[in-house]
Amino acid sequence: MKIALAQLNFTVGDIKSNTEKIISAIDRAKEAGADLAVFAEFAVSGTPAYGLLTKTTFLTLCEEAIETIASKCRGIAAIVGTPYLTAEGPISAAAYIDPEGNIEYIGKRHVTARREMGYIVGSSIGSHSIRLHGQMLNVVVGDDLSHIEDVDDDVDTIISVNARRYGKGILSRRFDKVSRMAFSEGKTLLLVNQVGGSGDIVYDGTSGVLNSEGQLTMILKSFEEDMQIFDTKAENKPFDVPFTTYKDRTRMIYEAACLGLRDYFHKNGYKKACVGLSGGVDSSVVACLAVGALGKENVRVLLMPSPFTPNESVEDAKLLAENLGVEYSVLPIIEAYNAMVGTLQPVIGGTEFDATEENIQTRIRTTMLMALQNKTGYMLLNSSNKSENALGWCTLYGDTAGTFSPTGDLYKGEIYDLARYINATFGNVIPETIIKKEPSSELRPNQKDSDNMPHYEVIDAILFRMIEKKQHREEIINAGFDSAVVEKIHKMVMENEKKRYQFPPVLRLSPCAFGHEWLMPLVNHYCD
Repeated sequence: MKIALAQLNFTVGDIKSNTEKIISAIDRAKEAGADLAVFAEFAVSGTPAYGLLTKTTFLTLCEEAIETIASKCRGIAAIVGTPYLTAEGPISAAAYIDPEGNIEYIGKRHVTARREMGYIVGSSIGSHSIRLHGQMLNVVVGDDLSHIEDVDDDVDTIISVNARRYGKGILSRRFDKVSRMAFSEGKTLLLVNQVGGSGDIVYDGTSGVLNSEGQLTMILKSFEEDMQIFDTKAENKPFDVPFTTYKDRTRMIYEAACLGLRDYFHKNGYKKACVGLSGGVDSSVVACLAVGALGKENVRVLLMPSPFTPNESVEDAKLLAENLGVEYSVLPIIEAYNAMVGTLQPVIGGTEFDATEENIQTRIRTTMLMALQNKTGYMLLNSSNKSENALGWCTLYGDTAGTFSPTGDLYKGEIYDLARYINATFGNVIPETIIKKEPSSELRPNQKDSDNMPHYEVIDAILFRMIEKKQHREEIINAGFDSAVVEKIHKMVMENEKKRYQFPPVLRLSPCAFGHEWLMPLVNHYCD
């Protein structure tokens, strides 16, 4: 039997276009001689659909779409992920359409993703076996694959339709897990995943097939649409997973960030992006991602030096813009800053220079960038990183503003890794002086971030243990970190949840993103 794995990029709520994509793929699968075409979980609706899944009209349109797809399935079977309204409530289902166009729904029993809880319910009937062309196929929806037990002996192949998001390091762990599962069950395991950016989530695709020994015999592209035919009667030689968490990690982060940014813009109808270039590494990387995702003709940058911006930073930013081939303007904010501070003299006059004057600079810059967005439609990209977001080392309504943050879930060290990857891949577009200079917000004379904090290598190591590993401060100190530094960082993290509540949408690239896997009370007196 020939099975087409159809890994497509769907748009949440665009049921008509999603249905057309599915039917087109079914037609191509027919032409390739496939007996069965398999599509990801929530293929018809797109995902995450959140509150749309509670709307009866939305679910009805999805059911009608399945009927339309079924009418095109004469001579070929299909398995299509879709939400489905049952007497129990809305569920995530796989619609099995036989070669005559008959429809049977197979539900997901285990609802484990926070983005689905409260919107769908677990189905009372989980995985289900179907017979097609003399072979028994067990169809599993979503995370039910993690709970599968004792598959019947007469089952030849387990087919998993899923929507698994990308996260750093997740792919290697995913394949380790499914490899053990295929081996322990002694079955061929076929996986079809979503691909594409969907709001703050990226689905990586990377669908594939493993044999009964747990060895990979087919893998589809990561971060791209793809369709391949798996022939159950062919030899299907095994091979190793063609990527590693360590060696390919930064490349995958780059590809995920570009895909997430591109789809966030295109699926929202945005075409152009603007970035405030400071001559620092964060905004440099974001500008490069914008060009990689949208094209240089759709990116514009503003250089907005303040009284404290070194000339070297302005020249670095200009060189980067020229290397990227993007339009740029140099708009000094010195007069605006002096006017603002002067106007505030009845309120702040006679006080020492502090964060007040620093924050005024970042908010002036944001006002100018938002003016560009309003006047020309260049949507503002945020240039934050996870280290600064964690510590609250940022200005509300200043550098925390933006339409979208493609790097807000990446630690400072990962920003540097991306910068080096971009230069190695695209020809040193980021001036080396930007990568080598010590981090600074340049909001006062000769300012360096290390004046107030440890170096980012230390900060990132502590934050990773605290956030991703969920380690207590005592564990981190016992691992060799200075107790005073750990206590300071912990205090800064816990005190700045109020800032993180007000961030723009941040592309989730880690297994533990703020606001999702890490969500603390807005008012919190717990300090253990």
